[in-house]
Amino acid sequence: MEIRLAPARVADFHQVLADHPRYWGDRDLRPMHLITLVQEFGPTCLVARAGDGIRGYVFGFVTPDGTGYVHLIATRDDSRGTGLGRRLYAAFAEAAAGQGARRLKAITAVENTRSIAFHRGLGFAAEFVDDYDGNGRTMAVFHRDLPL
Repeated sequence: MEIRLAPARVADFHQVLADHPRYWGDRDLRPMHLITLVQEFGPTCLVARAGDGIRGYVFGFVTPDGTGYVHLIATRDDSRGTGLGRRLYAAFAEAAAGQGARRLKAITAVENTRSIAFHRGLGFAAEFVDDYDGNGRTMAVFHRDLPL
């Protein structure tokens, strides 16, 4: 089945939320899904479409200092291990570079060992930062220079 990457639309955002468990399992990350990202940062919010729906997505933006920040990236449960996550990251990196990004950044919870392994597999350096997003919570912070 052909999978095509394209900028996310508002309808895609709502579909991702409707299918949330297919991407995140039991973890409820719906509050982190901000429709504003799709509306304001369209070129760096991408979905992977197939005939049976959205197989994956990446929502991010470029900061004023030239950092392409990946806010969320996910693949549907039936698309894991296919290289789709890498493909989404590569497309995000290209879009971010087109907007002047020189590096990429992402964060995840230190308990999310799959995400940590995925990012390290893409060549990201990981740093564990105490109180990164408040409440004393340690987060894994990933950095990588472009190109990906």
